Amino acid sequence: MVDLQQKLKLLPDEPGVYIMKNDKNEIIYVGKAVSLKNRVRQYFQNSKNHPPKVRAMVNNIADFEYIITDSELEALILECNLIKENRPKYNILLRDDKNYPYIRITSEKYPRIMFTRKVVKDGSKYYGPYSSAYAVRETIDVIRKMFPIRSCNIDIEKKAGKIRECLYYHIGKCSAPCTGRISQEEYQKICEDVSMFLDGKQDKLIDMLKEEMKLAADNLDFERAARLRDQISAIEKLMEKQKVLKLDMGDVDVVALARNGNRTCVQVFFIRKGKLVDRDSHILKDTEEMEDGEIMAAFLKQYYSEVSFIPREVLLMCPTGEEELLSRWLSERRGSKVKVFVPKRGEKLDLVKMVKNNAEETLNKTIALSNSDKKKDRVVTDKASIELADALGLEKPPYRLEAYDISNIQGYESVASMVVFEDGRPKKSDYRRFKIKTVSGPDDYSSMQEVIIRRFEHSKREDDDKFAVLPDLILIDGGHGHVNAILEVLKDMKVDIPVCGMVKDDKHKTRGLIYMGGEVGLPITSRAFKLIARIQEEAHRFAITYHRVLRDKAVTKSILDDIIGIGEARKKALLSHFGSIEKIKNATLDELKKVKGMNSKTALSVYEYFHRQGVEKDKGD
Repeated sequence: MVDLQQKLKLLPDEPGVYIMKNDKNEIIYVGKAVSLKNRVRQYFQNSKNHPPKVRAMVNNIADFEYIITDSELEALILECNLIKENRPKYNILLRDDKNYPYIRITSEKYPRIMFTRKVVKDGSKYYGPYSSAYAVRETIDVIRKMFPIRSCNIDIEKKAGKIRECLYYHIGKCSAPCTGRISQEEYQKICEDVSMFLDGKQDKLIDMLKEEMKLAADNLDFERAARLRDQISAIEKLMEKQKVLKLDMGDVDVVALARNGNRTCVQVFFIRKGKLVDRDSHILKDTEEMEDGEIMAAFLKQYYSEVSFIPREVLLMCPTGEEELLSRWLSERRGSKVKVFVPKRGEKLDLVKMVKNNAEETLNKTIALSNSDKKKDRVVTDKASIELADALGLEKPPYRLEAYDISNIQGYESVASMVVFEDGRPKKSDYRRFKIKTVSGPDDYSSMQEVIIRRFEHSKREDDDKFAVLPDLILIDGGHGHVNAILEVLKDMKVDIPVCGMVKDDKHKTRGLIYMGGEVGLPITSRAFKLIARIQEEAHRFAITYHRVLRDKAVTKSILDDIIGIGEARKKALLSHFGSIEKIKNATLDELKKVKGMNSKTALSVYEYFHRQGVEKDKGD
């Protein structure tokens, strides 16, 4: 066992990063310190003064490590990297840890405009980050309407003059450099205009385009003059939609937060060349015991370790105590001076207040939507659900129904489906699939128990919104045994939700429901019966579809890969031609020879493989 007190005595009085671990050797917290000796010792002294979250963390510390750095700045960079890599339980974590979307203008002879989430040093120009993929794609679409720049991946050097213009040329979204419709010089001029537009130099761009339009008109090139006029008009309309600030601020990010209980919304507004171009929001949880500055500092470190573009200034709502250190870190990342500060007056303070108001609005909406999704007094208008409640004797009609089904062949590749109906209609966005992990063989009861346990364990995690909304009624494809197996695990998990088994007749058609130890018959013409039949069929379809996908993958890998002469290309050709392993197995030698890429030798190899397998099996029987 680690002697923590002895390790505390050996801590150096130097800057660095400390790493807290639990008894499973998992990293549960990462922090930085100007003095490791002073900072780490604080956790193990005067625990009564610690917030509950810190006390909980300290109780879970079984060991700690530290890394000495040459400076506090190095410690900050290392802290960011370790948090990003390990995502410790007790650190504040951004929920999505996403790679932000950017617009990319490639460095090719005829550049392309593209959506990307990766910024690499390849000579391309990158613009962003944007808060959503939708925003990027919308911007690219607008740009291509104004500037006919290509987005395809055609190798123009090889294809020039060999292909015809595509649809994008005919609708004005591409100038078709692949067909020689435009010279390289003219095309490069379009790309320069796009770069100027994305750099925020719209005013300068408009002046240049107006000069070109006048020159085209003087030369009696009225078609080109009209095109330039339309471009100018489109840019001016777009500029009207952007919020223009009174002060030319250049590139600035404004960061503010709002709090409600254990949730914090941090919002970032992006100002580029004096214009508000986009914003981004993050909801942080388990922050009720933290100061505003502590939350802000933790957010900034994670956020700016992810983005590729660092602005000249970062305006903050509240001090973090680390503004100077953050400025040095961001300056190093940007390659030029970055100022991180809390404005005291003027338009910059007004901007911070505006962002704070938006953060409050976003947080209130998030909480309202969450409460709306989770509340139990949802209005049921579906008559089938009302009939179902009457038949089962429920206190109120079930709004959300979750149905489960198991699919396997003698226990092979067991999977389960969860389909969701709300107010009598399928909600496919909430459908879920499970691959059975802990059960071997054809044990439907245990498989169903595993699925239910996993489903409700997910619902208890605050960071797992996919399973946050609980059902009013659980439907299981099966009888008394299945229902009892589920009730057993729900009781252990202290979940009080009614469970019904959906039973079938001899022809595998829906017959009725198992509920409270007996069978509930539903009139075949009733809306409730039709709803249950539909749900049972949908659960089975969803499960069997997933099972077939897994089965086909496994069969494809285990059978075709064993045949001499069959590689990836021929395997794909066989499957594309015949559609399934079974049809390949039953194909004649002549049919196999007709497949693209096959020759007599490989066709014979496939034919003999399957037929030899059949002969050996017959002999074994």
